[in-house]
Amino acid sequence: MRVAIAGAGAVGRSIALELTGYGHKVLLIERDASRIDPEQVPDAEWVHADACELSVLEEIEVQRCPVVIAATGDDKVNLVVSLLSKTEFGVGRVVARINDPTNEWLFNEAWGVDIAVSTPRVLAALVEEAVTVGDLVRIMRFRSGETNLVEITLGSDHPLVGSAVRSVQLPRDTALVTILRGDRVIVPVPDEPLEADDELLFVANESAEDDLRALMAQRRRG
Repeated sequence: MRVAIAGAGAVGRSIALELTGYGHKVLLIERDASRIDPEQVPDAEWVHADACELSVLEEIEVQRCPVVIAATGDDKVNLVVSLLSKTEFGVGRVVARINDPTNEWLFNEAWGVDIAVSTPRVLAALVEEAVTVGDLVRIMRFRSGETNLVEITLGSDHPLVGSAVRSVQLPRDTALVTILRGDRVIVPVPDEPLEADDELLFVANESAEDDLRALMAQRRRG
């Protein structure tokens, strides 16, 4: 897959290294000449240019990229890159980095952003996920914020422990996508029994989260 990344700072380079390691073709676009260092990501194609310029995106044929990642340290730049990629070139998936959490409300479909990644929010979610049992933890937002990846850890006193996955009566617009059990990643087939300390990952519409939280907050009686 061909992926364009705007911003060759520490974040952009790290993403590029991961993606090239998976065999993807990566274009790293950077306007600061001092950051152009092909030895840092030797398998990427480096472009010394301003990704906010329409002519630059035309020249690199960004429309041929199924994914564009706006990963600069400037939220204004990331929003412009996202908007141009989506509206002018019809890029299928635009991922944008949020540097200042107060700007999070801008990173939505209106600005061409499909997935917005806020480092403070991700870190906070990971902390919550590590210490919280029985409550819903939001890991990531998809699209315009209407659908989220959420996690719930089953306590030992939950009535679903010992039951099969088929016993989980999920709210509408909610799907159990995987079960993390120790170092195992388990596909949630209907007959799979649930165990204490299982981490359940759901994709859920935001409107269904309260019902999902209520379902998973149950405890065994007496």
